[in-house]
Parts: sequence; C-alpha cells; structure tokens
Amino acid sequence: MTKIWLYFVLILTALLMLFPFALMFLISLTGNENIFLDYKNINLSLCAYKNVFDSIPIVKYFLNSFVVSSLTALGQVVVAALAGYGFARLKFKGSEVLFFLILLTMLVPPQVNIVPLFYLMSKLGWINSYQALIIPGIFGGFGVFMMRQYFLNFSAELEDAAKLDGCGPFQTFFKVAMPCAVPAIATLAIYTFVVTWNSFMWPLIVTNTDSMRTLAVGITIFKGSFRELTLWGELMASACICSIPVILIFIIGKKYLINAQEGAIKE
Repeated sequence: MTKIWLYFVLILTALLMLFPFALMFLISLTGNENIFLDYKNINLSLCAYKNVFDSIPIVKYFLNSFVVSSLTALGQVVVAALAGYGFARLKFKGSEVLFFLILLTMLVPPQVNIVPLFYLMSKLGWINSYQALIIPGIFGGFGVFMMRQYFLNFSAELEDAAKLDGCGPFQTFFKVAMPCAVPAIATLAIYTFVVTWNSFMWPLIVTNTDSMRTLAVGITIFKGSFRELTLWGELMASACICSIPVILIFIIGKKYLINAQEGAIKE
C-alpha cells in the first residue's frame, strides 16, 4: 500500500511539472486575439509557428545556439576531465591551493565577471563572434570539481595495471580513465549544453547582429515592452521550438544520468 501511495505522489508531481509545458504548447496553438477567451471558443492552429519562421531568422538562431552549446559542452568536458584527473590522481606542489582557488570561482556571481569579460573580448576583437560565445564557457570550476570527485574514486588497480603495461599519465587518462568515466562525462556535457543553450545575458551583450544571435536572444523580439503588445502565440511557439533540443538531449542521455547517479550513491 505504501508503494502505491509513493507512485501516486510521484505521478502527481510529474503532472504538475509537465503542466507549464502543456500550457505553453496550448498557447502556441492559440491566436493572440483568442488567448484570453473561454477555451470553448478557441480554434487551434499553427499560425503562430508560421509567423515565427516568417518574422525572424529562427533557423539561423537555432544553428547558432546548437553550435555554441555543443562546442562549449565539448570544450568543458575536455578541460574539466583533464584538470579533474590531474587534481585527483597526480600529486604536485601547490595542487590543493590551486584547487581551492578554483573552488572559490564558484562563489563569484556570473554577473560580476561580465564587465571584465566583455573588456577582454573587446581587446581581443572577438565581439560578435563564436569565440566570445564559446571560449568563456569552456572554463568553469563546477566541471573541474565534479570530475575530480569522480576520479578520486577511480580504481587504483586499473591505474597500476596501465602503468605496468607502460602507459604514461596521458595514455592512462585517455585509454583507461576516460572510458570508465563516461557517465560522469555525459552528465557534465548535458548540464553544460543545457546551461549554454538557455544562456541569455552573455549572448545578448556580445552579439549585435542577427547572424550571430542565439535562439534565447532572438525570440525576445516577440516580448513587447509596456508600450508594445506582446505576441504571446509567437513567443510560446518559439519557446516550444527552443525546448525541443533540451528535451531530446535528456531523453538520449537519460541512461548516463541514471548510471552516474547510481555510481554516486554506491560511492
């Protein structure tokens, strides 16, 4: 009986979580003039989606977001995995102090870094470029901390066996440690992809043309100010389109997330 109630609570919680997405999709199928009418008098259509593709270069925004998010996730995984393995398995002078300094960066609000980062991008001539959108997101204390914690529990026997076979630190990392860390790597990649995909403030600041804008920035054209009308249908339609890659990546990477969680519980 207890198990039945547990499932009931979980199903109810899942439905509550899905309700905003269902409402978003319903509004996207409703004309702007019909949103505040009684639902019995509403005729659903795909006009809002057509208007989105006609009003903004959403395909370009989508591709920009995908390229930026994918390359940022890839770079974050490579840098964090190498740094995490080094801090966990390689002992060198000052490693604890350096790792502590990296942890301190996690305590700094991202908004504090915007001005110095923008100044740096400006001096490098990277404003309105992929470099400005990708490179700052590659380096992060959270990824290093996460991978270090995983490699701290890495089997010493496997590492010793690799050394006996003549593998150096890099060979041990790429041939032994990396394949064993696939769940943690996938988790970090998914997390970084989603955070970058949803990023708004930084792309808004460093891009100034439609050719470089990301999807999160581009769809704000439908959000009116107090003097303008908000196009709720088009705004929700573009939000639905923006949600598709995030949902797909969670579905594809679900087994890796579960494996990483189970591994964390066992450890």
